[in-house]
Amino acid sequence: MGMLPVLDELLKRIADLANASRLPLEAQAEKLLLESIERSEAAVDLRRLMDSIAAMTPKGVTQTDSVELLREDRSR
Repeated sequence: MGMLPVLDELLKRIADLANASRLPLEAQAEKLLLESIERSEAAVDLRRLMDSIAAMTPKGVTQTDSVELLREDRSR
């Protein structure tokens, strides 16, 4: 595709990882970018799941404090 400007210090760190992994610099950079994108997408998916779960809670219903529930269970 195209060139991507990268800070020299970041490029050096990627090069160090590439040497340690015995990969070409470009392959190491691509691997790091793909891993980062996958983590970001997973975080977005998790956030959507949490939002959908939160949306199941009826509006206007007061939730019981979890500390109260734990104390009640311990007293049984």
